[in-house]
Amino acid sequence: MRQSRTLIPTLREVPADAEAKSHQLLLRAGFIRQNTSGVYSYMPLANKVIQKIQGIVRQEMENINAVEMMMPALQQAETWQESGRWYTYGPELMRLKDRHGREFALGATHEEVMTSIVRDEVKSYKRLPLTLYQIQSKFRDEKRPRFGLLRGREFIMKDAYSFHASAESLDETYKDMYQAYTNVFTRCGLNFRPVIADSGAMGGKDTHEFMALADIGEDTIAYSDQSSYAANIEMAEIAETVEAQNAEMEELQEVHTPSVKTIEELAAFLSVSPSNCIKSILLKADGRFVLVLTRGDHEVNDIKVKNLLHAETIEFANPEEVAEITGTEPGFVGPVGLNTEIEIYADFAVKAMANAVAGANKTDHHYQNVNVSRDADHVTYADLRLIQEGDPSPDGKGTIHFAKGIEVGQVFKLGTRYSEAMDATYLDENGRAKPMLMGCYGIGISRTLSAIVEQHHDDKGLIWPLAVSPYDLHILALNMKNDAQVQLAEKLYEDFQAKGFDVLFDDRAERAGVKFADSDLIGLPIRITVGKRADEGVVEVKIRQNGESFEIACDELFGFIEEQVKSLSSHS
Repeated sequence: MRQSRTLIPTLREVPADAEAKSHQLLLRAGFIRQNTSGVYSYMPLANKVIQKIQGIVRQEMENINAVEMMMPALQQAETWQESGRWYTYGPELMRLKDRHGREFALGATHEEVMTSIVRDEVKSYKRLPLTLYQIQSKFRDEKRPRFGLLRGREFIMKDAYSFHASAESLDETYKDMYQAYTNVFTRCGLNFRPVIADSGAMGGKDTHEFMALADIGEDTIAYSDQSSYAANIEMAEIAETVEAQNAEMEELQEVHTPSVKTIEELAAFLSVSPSNCIKSILLKADGRFVLVLTRGDHEVNDIKVKNLLHAETIEFANPEEVAEITGTEPGFVGPVGLNTEIEIYADFAVKAMANAVAGANKTDHHYQNVNVSRDADHVTYADLRLIQEGDPSPDGKGTIHFAKGIEVGQVFKLGTRYSEAMDATYLDENGRAKPMLMGCYGIGISRTLSAIVEQHHDDKGLIWPLAVSPYDLHILALNMKNDAQVQLAEKLYEDFQAKGFDVLFDDRAERAGVKFADSDLIGLPIRITVGKRADEGVVEVKIRQNGESFEIACDELFGFIEEQVKSLSSHS
């Protein structure tokens, strides 16, 4: 492609509203342009990268017998109502009505549509297993779109769905998808970790997220320093390892603690450690109130609470609700003397506490010498806190460290979550109707593009891994008024294209400095500069990844470029 004939609107200045490095560079290098908040156009270079990523995905999907199709982005409300998610998905689901008043949603995901299709078309176990996928734009009304393509309201996604007659078959496809995703992200040049995750609004269980490591990532990964264990911080399990203290239980004592609401203020006021204070949080699970207790130096993990209670939604009670239920304001809530209708759940670490401090359910008052086993009724203990750095790894190997990650893919075992709700059944060998077992598997295509940029850039611009680079080679003719340079550049452009290379030829009438700056900014893997030695048949080759430069005679150029391509391919 001749650079004069395509659209690559590079910028010299960093856009003021772009926080993430990938957002800045994709704007500066002319890859994307914002249309409205969270919605972007993919310019020609970005579109080529998207196509490269999609090509890798399609190859890996075909290798595991997944079949591509296309479903509508406009989905009728009735299908979502069948699954129940029309009422529970939340405000992220973009809803609209047609001229007849019928309700629709723009596709945030496609479990309902795919389940309805397979339900209507597949009736026998003989047609299973079946794995179908699509690559399509998705729509989610994000409250705060940010970081460019990393969190948008419209984005490109690959979503696959598998249907099975047995758990063993689902397990096999899950493993195949897990490996296929590992292959995809490896081929894209990403440094990533598969981590244990929560299924969230998707439903189901047994799920892994694929996290590209990056400081801008919104997710925190808890990983072991001595094993392959890695989990989203919300899903990292903590064993009941804290032994109960043997201290003699002292008499419960109410103390006046004026305006002391936080654990830090309480510990300072009473000269105790935060670890000897009980944090009491009132939560609302599917509309019912529960009190959750953790040690003062720990944080409540609402995802663990949600999973323990098998709740669809979990949220923190607001101050008005806290006052109505407990008779006090936040900061003074505790488990002693609480309304007996309120269920109490405590983290394992609370079970080991003796003579602790907790709220007295009375404004400006706390209790000292609280022993939950003695002073609170009907307490259920479970793992309910967020893991912390330095905790033992859940697999018993090493200690936990944290890293930030960008979620680029996720694999789920949905089980019968959708097939039962939507009556997607098959007839088994004995002619009995059974619900299909399902799996769901997603890759954020546009998010993967941004994640690659987050990991592959320098202070000059992008550095594309060869497998996903918009072009393989960048040929620069430094002076378009010099006949020798133009003729040699034209010949190289035609020859490399004939040999199967994807080439961008900078034939613009720009100064050499502009061409070099744009080339570094765009970040193609190999640059061939046709300059002052063109009449000698000598060009400069620069490798973007490491900055190495070589002067090569044209009769040796093709062999040299082939070797460089092999080297870049082996390191991608």
